[in-house]
Amino acid sequence: MVRKFDFLVIGSGIAGMSFALKTAHKGSVALICKAGMEEANTYFAQGGIASVTNTVVDNFEKHIEDTLIAGDRINDIRAVEKVVREAPAQIKQLVEWGVQFDKTENGEYDLHKEGGHSEFRILHHKDNTGAEIQTSLIRAVEAHPNITVFKNHFAVEIITQHHLGIIVTRYTPGIKCFGAYVLDEATGRVDTFLSKVTVMATGGCEAVYRNTTNPLVATGDGIAMVYRAKGAVKDMEFIQFHPTALFHPGDRPSFLITEAMRGYGAVLRTLDGAEFMQKYDPRLSLAPRDIVARAIDNEMKQRGDDHVYLDVTHKDAEETKRHFPNIYKHCLDIGIDITRDYIPVAPAAHYLCGGIKVDLDGQSSIKRLYALGECSCTGLHGGNRLASNSLIEAIVYADAAARHALSVLDRYDFNTDIPEWNDEGTITNEERILITQSMKEVNQIMESYVGIVRSNVRLTRAWNRLDILYEETESLFKRSKASREICELRNMINVGYLITRQAMERKESRGLHYTIDYPRK
Repeated sequence: MVRKFDFLVIGSGIAGMSFALKTAHKGSVALICKAGMEEANTYFAQGGIASVTNTVVDNFEKHIEDTLIAGDRINDIRAVEKVVREAPAQIKQLVEWGVQFDKTENGEYDLHKEGGHSEFRILHHKDNTGAEIQTSLIRAVEAHPNITVFKNHFAVEIITQHHLGIIVTRYTPGIKCFGAYVLDEATGRVDTFLSKVTVMATGGCEAVYRNTTNPLVATGDGIAMVYRAKGAVKDMEFIQFHPTALFHPGDRPSFLITEAMRGYGAVLRTLDGAEFMQKYDPRLSLAPRDIVARAIDNEMKQRGDDHVYLDVTHKDAEETKRHFPNIYKHCLDIGIDITRDYIPVAPAAHYLCGGIKVDLDGQSSIKRLYALGECSCTGLHGGNRLASNSLIEAIVYADAAARHALSVLDRYDFNTDIPEWNDEGTITNEERILITQSMKEVNQIMESYVGIVRSNVRLTRAWNRLDILYEETESLFKRSKASREICELRNMINVGYLITRQAMERKESRGLHYTIDYPRK
C-alpha cells in the first residue's frame, strides 16, 4: 500500500508531536508511533524543562555559561544561544497547548535547581513533568483534523535514491529522502509512506545497554536508518549515564530517581552511610552528571558494592512526599519509605548527546529530512548534557524545523517512482531465540566494554563482538520477513557500532567519554 502525506513524522515524543502541531495547518501529517503514543522518552522525564523565567536573579548569559561548562566547552555556541534565548517563547507555547507547570502560592513558577545549574530555572509538574507534557500534546494532536496517528507502526528504512537503483555513498552529494517504508505490525505488511518532508524524532538509543532508564523502545532506530542511508552521525561516544537510577535487580528499565531530588537536598552515601562526593567535586552531590556517575562507579568498584545510597531522610517528610509523589509511591511499593530509608541507587544509561548531525534549522545532511530531539545532534550538549536541557532543545528545534519546512514545502513533490517494499522469497522467522539472544549479547557487550569508564582494549573487544553479530543479523534479516524485533536488533547493532567507533576515534577523555588510556590532565 502507498500512502502520501505532506509531512511524515517518525516518533511521538515532544519533538515529533510539537513539529506536527506546528505544521498541520499547512498540510497533512502522518505521525508514526512504534508502540502507543505514551511510549516515548518524553513521558518518562521526571525532572523538568530548563528555561530562564525568573529574570530578577537569572539571565540568558548564566544559562548559556552553565550549558557550556557542563558540555566541556565543545558545544556549538550557536545552538546553545538559540535554545537558551528561544526557550521562554516555547514554554509559553507548551502552556497554550495545555501543559500545567507547578506554581507557588503567589502564582509564580515553582522553579527547581538541578546539577550544573547556577540558578533555580527548572519548570516542572511534580516529579512527572514529561508525562504532563506528553499527555497534553497527545490531546492536542488527537484533536487536530490534519494529523493521522499510526500506532504500532515501525519505520524500517527511509527512502532515498538508493531505492531507485542509484548507487549512494557517504560522499554522494544531494542525497534526498522521499519518505519511509513502514511496517504495520497488525498486518505484517510493509507500506510505502511518501512525503514531501520527513522528520526523524525517534528518541535515544539507551536500550542498547543492559541497565537503562529509557523505555525499551529506545533502540536508536532513527539514527541507524539515517546512518544506513549514508547520512552524517556524530558525537555518539557521549552517552550520559544517570547517576541515580533505583537499584532494584530484575527491573528493566530502571526507575529513575530524578536529579531534582539532589537539588532538593538529597545526599549520596556509601553503604556504610559515609558521604563521598567531597572527594570528587566541590559541588558535592550537585556536580554535573558525568562527574557524579564516575564517582559512584569508582566507589562501587573500590568497595565491591553494586549500589550506593541516596539519602533524603533529613528533609521534611511531608514536603518530600509533596515534591516527589511518584518516587515516594514507587519506592514504598517495594518496601522503601524514602522519608525514613536510604534509597539504593546506581548509574544507568540515560541520554545520548550525539546523533544525526543537523544544522540550526534541524536539517540533516540528507535533503528533505529533519532530525529532532534526542536522535539529533544539534551541538547544544557538547560533551555532556546539562540537566533538563533536552526537552527544551526538542521543542525549540521543532519550531525551527517547522518554520523552515513550511518555507520550502511548495518546492517539493511526491516521488511516485518509488518501488514498493520487496519481501519476495523471504519467510516468517520462527527462530525468535536467535533475535532475543543477540539482543542480550548487545546489551552485555555495551555494558561491559563501552560503559562509564572505557579503554582501548575494551572498545576493540566490543568492536569485534559487534562485527560478528552484525554479519549474523544481516544474514537473518535478508531471508526473513520484516518484523519489529529483527529491525530493532539491526538498529541496536548499528548504534552500538557507532558508539564504539566514535569512542575509539576520540583520543582523549572529554565530557561523558572517559578512557583510562587518555586520562584527563
